[in-house]
Amino acid sequence: MLYRRFGRTNLQMPVFSCGGMRYQYKWQDVPDREIPADNQANLEATVRRAFDLGIHHIETARGYGSSEQQLGKILPALPRERLIAQTKISPKENPKEFLQIFERSLSLLKLDYVDLLGIHGVNTDQHLEWSKGCLDVVRRLQAQGKVRFVGFSTHGSTETIVRAIETNQFDYVNLHWYYINQQNWAAIAAAQRHDMGIFIISPSNKGGNLFAPPQRLVDLCAPLSPLVFNDLFCLSHPPVQTLSIGASCPTDFDEHLKTLPLLDRADEILPPILKRLEDAAIARLGKDWYFNWQTGLPTIDETPGRLNLSAVLWLRNLAIAYDLVDYAKMRYNLLGQADHWFPGARIDQIDLDLLRPCLNNSPFADKILEVLRETHKLLGGEAVKRLSQQ
Repeated sequence: MLYRRFGRTNLQMPVFSCGGMRYQYKWQDVPDREIPADNQANLEATVRRAFDLGIHHIETARGYGSSEQQLGKILPALPRERLIAQTKISPKENPKEFLQIFERSLSLLKLDYVDLLGIHGVNTDQHLEWSKGCLDVVRRLQAQGKVRFVGFSTHGSTETIVRAIETNQFDYVNLHWYYINQQNWAAIAAAQRHDMGIFIISPSNKGGNLFAPPQRLVDLCAPLSPLVFNDLFCLSHPPVQTLSIGASCPTDFDEHLKTLPLLDRADEILPPILKRLEDAAIARLGKDWYFNWQTGLPTIDETPGRLNLSAVLWLRNLAIAYDLVDYAKMRYNLLGQADHWFPGARIDQIDLDLLRPCLNNSPFADKILEVLRETHKLLGGEAVKRLSQQ
């Protein structure tokens, strides 16, 4: 395993982390007696395999259902001096509620302290405001030795993420950034300026369902698998310190491990693949659209009906350029269902004619409405719920 300094925490962080949201039994709390023995055995085997590989950062959240209580049966058996334990709690308007939830998490994990506590889902400016009171609680917990370092996780806009970083109150950040979605680079740069640890969320799942890639993407990423390409792409950028592996079983680490011996050769391996991916996208989307489609687009709040125009067009581009149709459908049909985690409406939920005045700054104002109609035909389907709602 390779390790990188996790910002000002000075923790030696493995470049892969063991994320705890795919191996748990349920997305809701359940009595211990209802957890099947084979599910618990699989979770424990997965965590032990992670440790055997040198992946000693185990990450979970109070919002991951039975994950914490199931980890509580294995984490105390691991060498505490090596374990980097992280959980996350959503920001609360009432800091007392945040404290109560933290004490519940610590009790379930059966640990005396957590190394990393994340404020989970600082996705809006309101969440950031609530976080101020939660941080007062965290400072007291740090003084009591129950928390070592504090960070935040986010699915919010780059602007919101940067505002949170610029408070200089957080030691690390969990955020999205990978090949198919590089918009948060400005946030990574801001975190680097503040010497914060940088943890990339879900690079394989949200990064394109790379466990089951379409053949076109397989061909374009050769000789690497799309999953290894994406890992190498992310880790070739020095500010990125760790990638989450949402392992569901012990063998889910295997493909990721192929990345490690390639890191010293990233400058040689990546350019031809990157060129092939760009050329393939331009061939299907057109050069002008590929480089300029985001120019002048209104934000969600500026769009009648709160159409997430940037996200919709991004998903359409991925479906057309790389045959990521299944991924794009899944994300598109989540719109309108995921609240602040993936905000905005689907195309069929708004009056497109009301959108015209918002497009004046786009070089494609005369074609976007037709593109949107075609996009809904391509991606529309049954509404999709977030995993935690299923």
